[in-house]
Amino acid sequence: MKKILFIGAGSMAEALIQGWIKQKVFSPQEIYVTNRSDKERLHFLQETYGIHCMFDQAIYRQADLIILAMKPKDAIAAMRELKPKITPQSAILSILAGIGIGTITELLGSRPVARVMPNTSATIGMSASGIAFNNEVSTAQRILFLQLLEAVGSVIEVDEDQLHAVTALSGSGPAYIYYLMEAFERVGTEVGLSKDTVRLLMTQTLAGTAEMLKQSVEEPDVLRKKVTSPGGTTEAGIQALEQYQFNEAIEACIKEAEARSRSLANG
Repeated sequence: MKKILFIGAGSMAEALIQGWIKQKVFSPQEIYVTNRSDKERLHFLQETYGIHCMFDQAIYRQADLIILAMKPKDAIAAMRELKPKITPQSAILSILAGIGIGTITELLGSRPVARVMPNTSATIGMSASGIAFNNEVSTAQRILFLQLLEAVGSVIEVDEDQLHAVTALSGSGPAYIYYLMEAFERVGTEVGLSKDTVRLLMTQTLAGTAEMLKQSVEEPDVLRKKVTSPGGTTEAGIQALEQYQFNEAIEACIKEAEARSRSLANG
């Protein structure tokens, strides 16, 4: 692929741009980005990454891959505007939450379409992505799409309907972890530590815990119980989480996000 065109310039588009440039998947000269109206945002991306944000309309027809990265509320109008500008041969990679392949092909015509839900950790090559394909995607294109996502993290192929759950878990997941970190930093300073100390302790704790889960054959509950001595400090903390219905809060969080993804799909 020599030319890729992003339609939309939000945080997820920037994460992929930064990740792909850093991993040398694409050079800045191969990346084109446009959006509906935020020229200041386009100027920022151009100045930061050296990509093309002002270009001839011919690029639409020359693009080997078009990435749909606009806000879901703008997607239908944007795709209707996009259809006459692109060729039937251009493949589509959609990172739109909730908007299905059927809707995309209805608006853009029959063509190879992959839907992926990455997350913003693509910026540092550590995204967790789920991807689904339509029947127009060839074996070679499927391999290429997977390679693009593997370059910025891990990717797993799922049925399209499962992307709602992927969106709720790993797509939105970084925000939940950042929200948790905000709470750690707030309470850590309340009990006498500096914010920097809390961040150092907890980022290493999160990283170490994640690596333990990757390397261990034991289930999370077994690993948790190994840390939880009867009558000890960890048990006291777990009891407080149970008292405040931690499991119920997590369940509500994921189910609400998954339901929101489905509602976007239904318009």
